[in-house]
Amino acid sequence: MLTQAVESYLAVRRAAGFALRCEGFELKSFATFSKTRGQHYVSSDIAIEWAGLAPSVSQRARRLGTIIRFARYLRAEDERHEVPPAIFGAERPPRPTPYILTAEHIRQLVDAASRSGYRTLRRATYSTLFSLLACTGLRASEAIRLRFDDITPDGLVIHRTQFRKSRLVPLHDTAQAGLERYLGQRRPYAPFDDHVFVSLRRKPLRLADVEAAFRTAVKQVGLPLGPKGVRPTPHSLRHAFAVRALQTCPDGRDAITKHMLALSTYLGHTTVANTFWYLEAVPDLMLDIAERADRFVTGGQL
Repeated sequence: MLTQAVESYLAVRRAAGFALRCEGFELKSFATFSKTRGQHYVSSDIAIEWAGLAPSVSQRARRLGTIIRFARYLRAEDERHEVPPAIFGAERPPRPTPYILTAEHIRQLVDAASRSGYRTLRRATYSTLFSLLACTGLRASEAIRLRFDDITPDGLVIHRTQFRKSRLVPLHDTAQAGLERYLGQRRPYAPFDDHVFVSLRRKPLRLADVEAAFRTAVKQVGLPLGPKGVRPTPHSLRHAFAVRALQTCPDGRDAITKHMLALSTYLGHTTVANTFWYLEAVPDLMLDIAERADRFVTGGQL
């Protein structure tokens, strides 16, 4: 019975856009484990026993979390299924503190990239790439997968990223012009490859290449460590974009709701909760929230 329930559950979730590769394997393993115990419904004790077979606490928490969601789905129609307690703690550890780059930091990093290494296409590649990440909020992995055809008059087409969705990222005229200048240098360099960004090997950039070039630029600029010893990474450019977008959010509950939804879609977040995370992760934004809350409590206007 549980095996059939697993197949039904996976079919519904996958139809909604979830891949559930690892989760699917785990649920089938749990169903088999339960069957050997003679149990045809989700049992809290068996679920905890099965999850406890994982070697680490974090893996046990993740495995049990998978069963908890499965059990809630089944219990909606059949109360004989038990929803196990999350005795191993949270499935996911707290998100790390982000390193938020200032506009001046970004300018310095782009300038350092434009002067780093030999006078080759490498300088234009990384200065353009870092600029693009900063002004669009793209993930570095998305940027290095861009092809010539992904650059359209309406912006950049980002294909099948998280949640298997594609999205359009508009470009400011200055960003479009900067990208075209780079392509003027890049096209003759590797004419048989249609990736926008290529290495000196005339092959698509690897994420490790981007991270190494970013570390070099950070070292040249001499950026200090952030709170809790956090170091800047290429993803910090995406964080900086998100924070700037939130800082320019218009006043008013309806306007804020629309702004957050638009930003979440623009960044390609699978859930708007990932966008709201910036509000609690950045001191400046938390201060804004505290000041508005104080005005609300004291009878002032938001």
